[in-house]
Amino acid sequence: MLLLSACDGQQATLERGEDDPQRALLRLQLPTRSDPRSYRDWTWVACSVTLPPTVPPGAVLHLPTLRITGGEVRADLAYTHAVPRARRSGHTVALGVDWGLNTLLSAGAARLYDDGHITALGHGAQFRAAGILARQHRLRRLSEHLHSKADQYRRLIGDTAGHPLTGRHNVLVEETRRVCDRRSNLNDALARAAARWAVDQAIAVRATVIYLEDLRSVEAGGMGRTHNTRLSQTVRGQIADRIRHFAAEAGIAVVTVPPRNTSRHCPRCLPPLRHRKAPDRPTTTGWKWAICPDRTGCGWQGDRDHGSWQRIAARGLTHQARTVTDRTTGQMVIRTVAATLETKAVITPTAETRRADRSKTGPTRRRNTRPAPRRRRAPSPTSPSGPAGKRPEGHAPTDRTRLPRAAHRHQGVTTISTPTTSRHRPRGAALGAGFHLHAHATPPRWADPTPVTTPGTESPS
Repeated sequence: MLLLSACDGQQATLERGEDDPQRALLRLQLPTRSDPRSYRDWTWVACSVTLPPTVPPGAVLHLPTLRITGGEVRADLAYTHAVPRARRSGHTVALGVDWGLNTLLSAGAARLYDDGHITALGHGAQFRAAGILARQHRLRRLSEHLHSKADQYRRLIGDTAGHPLTGRHNVLVEETRRVCDRRSNLNDALARAAARWAVDQAIAVRATVIYLEDLRSVEAGGMGRTHNTRLSQTVRGQIADRIRHFAAEAGIAVVTVPPRNTSRHCPRCLPPLRHRKAPDRPTTTGWKWAICPDRTGCGWQGDRDHGSWQRIAARGLTHQARTVTDRTTGQMVIRTVAATLETKAVITPTAETRRADRSKTGPTRRRNTRPAPRRRRAPSPTSPSGPAGKRPEGHAPTDRTRLPRAAHRHQGVTTISTPTTSRHRPRGAALGAGFHLHAHATPPRWADPTPVTTPGTESPS
């Protein structure tokens, strides 16, 4: 490895190519012999460096660090470029980010209007890393197991020189170092992916600020051995640093807010929420679902992480005038929350999100409706080319001697019930043969016309 950052302009220079801005020319002086004694023993060597597309065209390049990898010379190049200045206040669109355990990040955007009310832009999104966190926990348990075995070998070896267990102890120490390197690489990849996702969400909604929870209050203590260990092993600090790095490139401010009661109070009307199991995941452990108990018409319910990012975004937009810059770290932070402003830090539902409460809280109300009658209200109009209009349904025609429909093909119109199987299944009324499941209409009886008797005549016998 060759460190060129300590060299001055007389030993190494780096210039961007004139024809191709994605290529740079590195010129440095190298000795021609193993023991250089004068200036004649040095010569200039030119190396062409291909820049990745992530390097902006107007960036200032710095001297790299050269290393050999796989028979090729690689350059670790640093560059500097101007970025927009992030402002502390005057924001109208903000991205609120909430930390979680299994759901690592929950984020969503909110907009502040001129009259002071705040609305949520969409339903938010979640960055879930359960698979990566599970792998991280497996590596942590493996590392703890290797550490315990190495300590046991160390106690058995003691001060004995040439002990038979010395070789095994050295193997365990090397394996422990490799597992720690794997954990470190996994944490770096996870932090980079989560931070890139959060900043991309802010860029997509054109947010000018990202509000995060203050990590100093998120301490692993008093929550059980397993829970404390998981919180201690998470990469929240690395994610926050990467978010600041990526957001600074886009000119987006990153501000930390106090996390007190962000997941406890309703984001719309601020009363304490009731937490219970999610209705779509009744077998999942935990109390991820939150319901607002306010009876004035709020009716908000949802994932508690979604309510948290709404509270964080609303709190940051309302208290943005109290944003200060920390002198030691240079980070923007809101240290305290004002009670008068906290009452205004609520999310106002929009017309798209305002819906009626359709949760099942009791028996279904019986509707007082009746089916439409089968008899037509008025006869059909007369046809100009034929006979009179059709009879309304319900009037028996003169050329029929049976009902138009029966219960089934094995049942007559005058029968009560004729089951065709061992089980009694009357279906007459369902098919329209009568008004009851077991009783059907009596067929009409058509008689001959009675002769009319005139006075003074006798009827034939």
